[in-house]
Amino acid sequence: MTSMTWAGARGGAPVSGVAMHSSESVGARNSAPGQGGRIGSSASGSTPDRAPARPESAASPSLNRTSGPAGEAPPPLLVVENLVKHYRLPRERLLRPAPVVEALRGVSFTLRAGRSLGIVGESGSGKSTLARLVMALEAPTSGRVELLGRDLHALAPAELRGARRDFQMVFQDPYGSLDPRQRIGRIVAEPLIGVDAATMRQRVAESLDAVGLRATDAAKYPHEFSGGQRQRIASARALITRPKLIVADEPVSALDVSVQAQVLNLLADLQQQFGVTYLFISHDLAVVDHVCCDVAVMQAGQIVEYGPTEQVLQQPAHAYTRTLLEAS
Repeated sequence: MTSMTWAGARGGAPVSGVAMHSSESVGARNSAPGQGGRIGSSASGSTPDRAPARPESAASPSLNRTSGPAGEAPPPLLVVENLVKHYRLPRERLLRPAPVVEALRGVSFTLRAGRSLGIVGESGSGKSTLARLVMALEAPTSGRVELLGRDLHALAPAELRGARRDFQMVFQDPYGSLDPRQRIGRIVAEPLIGVDAATMRQRVAESLDAVGLRATDAAKYPHEFSGGQRQRIASARALITRPKLIVADEPVSALDVSVQAQVLNLLADLQQQFGVTYLFISHDLAVVDHVCCDVAVMQAGQIVEYGPTEQVLQQPAHAYTRTLLEAS
């Protein structure tokens, strides 16, 4: 495999793979909480490899290998502060004000390099709206999103385009997120700005290789690949700028369980290899339990519980979290 050199990649502690299929109940796993291995194939009957237990504290030294002086934690990679998003709906009556939907109501959190934060909640809780605002695809009604100390929503358009090399997104639908009229090479190279053709071809080949595809796949079209392979292509596109942060919005929900296992293992491997940080949006508590270091539970546009994944899912403090666990 071609080796990708990641300038400036932060060497946070990798998140291990998961030790079960994502459709299993959180309370019915075979491994100890927070000790996922890679997902094994249910068809083969093989036993998943075991992985070391995930560190429980955000201040663990193994998660701060790139810190400065001894004992100093690095600054957060991502800071979300009092994020509010309102959507104005069409007027129902001429003389009445237009109704307003409060999609986000004062969401705040920080995410350090090398960590994986899971955002969970039912449909309509604001998860995907939060992802779009973090990606600066929409503007907030109020609040700030800072990446590497820069307020993304205060940047000029040209500055934002340059900043996007540091954060990329993997979308939910592996079929709708790839242009069927473009070859894979062009799709994967889309985020690159200001590089020559030879460098672009090399970077595309490296990204495809990193996600387990061949360089020759660059000449094919999306319809020639399965759903799992298309999500690998989407991951290659996200990786090509060598980002610090990847926002994954329900990246496996549209895939079969066996294919989910492959994609989740891929994401874990990429984090271990490149130190990428994930903001992982999901409704599946089992996936978040084994993929993410920390979890934030959202209800009606607010974070109602936040903490290390094992603690939140094993000892939930909020009634809504307990309801989600009982329904999983």
